[in-house]
Amino acid sequence: MTVRTLAWKGMALAAAVLLAGGCAAADGQAAQRKEQNPAKQRPVERRSAEDPKPADQRSAARRAADRLPAPLSAADAGKAVRPAGGSGGVDTASPNAEADVPAPAPEVPDDIRGIYVSGWIAGSRKPMERLIRLVDETDLNAMVIDVKNDYGKLTYRSALPEVRAAGADRDPAVRDMAGLLRRLKAKRIYTIGRVVVFKDPLLARAKPEWAFHTKSGALWRDQKGQPWVEPYRPEVRAYNIAIAKEAAALGFDEIQFDYVRFPDNGDAMDRIVRYRNPEGWTKREAIGRFLREAREALHASGTALSADVFGLVTTAHDDMGIGQTWREIAPAVDAISPMVYPSHYDRGTYGIRHPDLAPSAIVRHALDDAGRRNRVLSSEGKKPGRIRPWLQAFTATWVRPHQPYRAGEIRAQIRAAEAAGVKQFLLWNPSCTYDYR
Repeated sequence: MTVRTLAWKGMALAAAVLLAGGCAAADGQAAQRKEQNPAKQRPVERRSAEDPKPADQRSAARRAADRLPAPLSAADAGKAVRPAGGSGGVDTASPNAEADVPAPAPEVPDDIRGIYVSGWIAGSRKPMERLIRLVDETDLNAMVIDVKNDYGKLTYRSALPEVRAAGADRDPAVRDMAGLLRRLKAKRIYTIGRVVVFKDPLLARAKPEWAFHTKSGALWRDQKGQPWVEPYRPEVRAYNIAIAKEAAALGFDEIQFDYVRFPDNGDAMDRIVRYRNPEGWTKREAIGRFLREAREALHASGTALSADVFGLVTTAHDDMGIGQTWREIAPAVDAISPMVYPSHYDRGTYGIRHPDLAPSAIVRHALDDAGRRNRVLSSEGKKPGRIRPWLQAFTATWVRPHQPYRAGEIRAQIRAAEAAGVKQFLLWNPSCTYDYR
């Protein structure tokens, strides 16, 4: 089913709801696999729209273009949130109960061609009009819009008490998210809400007991000085699933989780952090369980789920210390989006001396590996998510050597993806400017 067909179906359904009186509520990894030793991988983050400068020259310069008082009750989290392992005050209904029968998966288009839109752009009239016009005038048909950004701030006014208690929806960038989504649907644009999950410094400060702590008891911080919340905590999982459900109710066709992982540099982190993991889950198991919980909650409302992963997840043989593996994540989502930005791959990856100068080769190799892994999963009776890569639409000026990424370089990546059998893509540029035609 194409996105345009799905959009028409959605418009018809929306019209029926309105007639009945209903109305929606308001708003890379440097990813390297050395040919001889694929275990020596060091993931790097892509830079957010609000963090346009490299964090610290080439080691962090590889981080190109990066995505409350009481614990949540079942009612606060939307009543349908059931974290596996059943703790933390959320509903843990019997697995045999009728309510636990999985809802059918929503129909997800197989021809998505989208762009990233930050919350600030989505809430600014002229820049947003420019992007809508770009979609109107090209073959693009989708937008990935920030719902919760890299700092833990929501881009719309939330009705969730736990969000408001944390101050996460103060001064929202988008005044009327539901109205914006209705307008995009009228134009048959497929809408994806981006939720940054475990990189949430705002929530970590508001609820420090939900954050990572060192063995000495201090709040753990990443290389940029930011605390993260812990994926093992059921309250953290419930908080993010509640936000995803609220965004779905606003009208998003799909929710996309970004930073759905543990922080990078996992070996060093493991030496100093005391994890609160009473179930004894591995990192990859914690991420997989969270995604399956979220998928169940979102499918119940007819909303699809996707997840972003580091580019080298398509190739790596372990979780790289961050809890992301293709085998765990691909079957837990409707679409999986490896961030295959050439600038995020280390020198020598796939035998390519300067990855940023070879966009076609990097994208083709990464997506060939992804396709093989999906075929293996399918042969085992699993249903992996569709492959929908993030492609590089920004110039990585901090990489040496680098090249400008304009229309030609973007098109080269798209052709490489198509050669690997992948017909859809998303374009990432933190400033939301796209040389696409």
